[in-house]
Order: sequence, then C-alpha cells, then structure tokens
Amino acid sequence: MTSKTETSEGAMAEYVTAVIGGQLFGLPISRVQDVFMPERLTRVPLSSAEIAGVLNLRGRIVTVVDMRARLGLPKADDGQPPMAVGVDQRGESYGLLIDQIGEVLRLPDDSRQDNPVNLDPRMAKLAGGVYRLDGQLMVVLDIDRVLELVPDAKAA
Repeated sequence: MTSKTETSEGAMAEYVTAVIGGQLFGLPISRVQDVFMPERLTRVPLSSAEIAGVLNLRGRIVTVVDMRARLGLPKADDGQPPMAVGVDQRGESYGLLIDQIGEVLRLPDDSRQDNPVNLDPRMAKLAGGVYRLDGQLMVVLDIDRVLELVPDAKAA
C-alpha cells in the first residue's frame, strides 16, 4: 500500500517520516491524508487508553490514536505539543498522534527488510518492515495494523 514508482534503479517507495519516542517511523505516503496540530481534543468515556479522543477537523469527526500508548511508550514530557498525521481507513478518519513530523523519503523497495528478530515486540506487531538508513533504523508502520485495536464503529 505504498506509493511505488519505477525508475532506472527499480521500484521506489515513498514514506512520510515521523518520530515517536525518539524512534524514526515511516508511514506510506499513499495512506497519509494530512498533517495537523490537534486542538480541542474531546476525551471519549470508556475508550481504551490508546484513544486520545476525537476532534472536528474541517467538518469531519476524527478519532485520534495516541501512538505512544499504542507502542507502549510513556507520555512525552518535553513540553512540545504533539502533531498528528491524518489517515483514512474504510471511510473513517483517524489522526495518529506523533512527537514530530519529518520529511518525505523515496527509498528503493528492494532495500526494505523484514522486521529484525530483536525489534521491540510492541513495534514489531505494528511494523511492516524496516529500512537501515545512515546509522538509524526506520520502522515502516503498517497503518492497518496500527488501527486494528480501534473498535469498528459498525460493531457498536
């Protein structure tokens, strides 16, 4: 589900990078709708800790998922306001709370590797592979897996 293009070097995939808890993540650009600063988040009673709340974004109700909670990380204490990456799944809008947004990277599809065995299990269950970049590991987030814990609105 990534945006792939053919070049003379082979298939390329594009990712929007984000930092969560000091770890670099890549989100397939084809799944990213927008990036925004969440304001006036309304807590949802009886929801799991991974649901930060809901908000109105340009007339749409957006369920906001706290990626730190989803990854089992402690709350940020750096005083920086969180950012959110907007994604859609089955016609529903979601915002993934992240620490900071990065740049768009075009990477060769064939340099993507399977999850290493020593990858934190909480990350591994949400990851769709990794890229080894200059001294850094970029974990590719599988958006469908990230949103699996979000209750299906139709099931309620």
